[in-house]
Amino acid sequence: MVDRAKILDAVKTAIEKAPKRKFSESIDITINLKNIDMAQPKNRIDETVLLPHGSGENVGICVIGKGDIVTQAKDAKVDLIIGPEEVERLGGAPREARKVAGKYRYFLAETAVMPQVGRYLGPRLGPRGRMPMPIPGGQDIRPIVERLRNSVKIRTKDKTVFSMKVGSTAMKPEQVAENIETVVKRVESVLEQGPLNVRSVFVKTTMGPSVRLE
Repeated sequence: MVDRAKILDAVKTAIEKAPKRKFSESIDITINLKNIDMAQPKNRIDETVLLPHGSGENVGICVIGKGDIVTQAKDAKVDLIIGPEEVERLGGAPREARKVAGKYRYFLAETAVMPQVGRYLGPRLGPRGRMPMPIPGGQDIRPIVERLRNSVKIRTKDKTVFSMKVGSTAMKPEQVAENIETVVKRVESVLEQGPLNVRSVFVKTTMGPSVRLE
């Protein structure tokens, strides 16, 4: 079971040990699992976790569709809007499609265009775990966009070691600690043996050394 006081100590130590920079650095955690067969799909983690204080970065979001969803996407200031005709064009431009798939973290698409997305962009988005969230007609995407901007994606595939951004050095250590606690609790909740499947958790800034969470 995670202890926020110990998490806070690890965050503060990681920041103190990091070389001093004139810019804000990311703070990441690395989680090592044990006694679990990740070759079994049922043991893999694929979760989107809402961070209490956000990650401190601009999370790229792409919306696919036309009409009302485009109006809402513009209002929410999403990073990229793709119309149905553009989806088909990207299907014939694999290099550009790969670039889009790699640049944006989350994708939302009108339910009506999902078949097109699956056909033309599925090969680029699927392997990255970035297939769009289907949005039924009439649903307001603005609160969804806001939530995703403050979320982090956890996707382990077949690896027992995985990392994710949980904040930045511009944030208060207490905020980063709460983010870490939220992520670790979610990971433990989906593991077969919970905390017993966690070997270790490390905290580090982009340029600093790793600090083990005791």
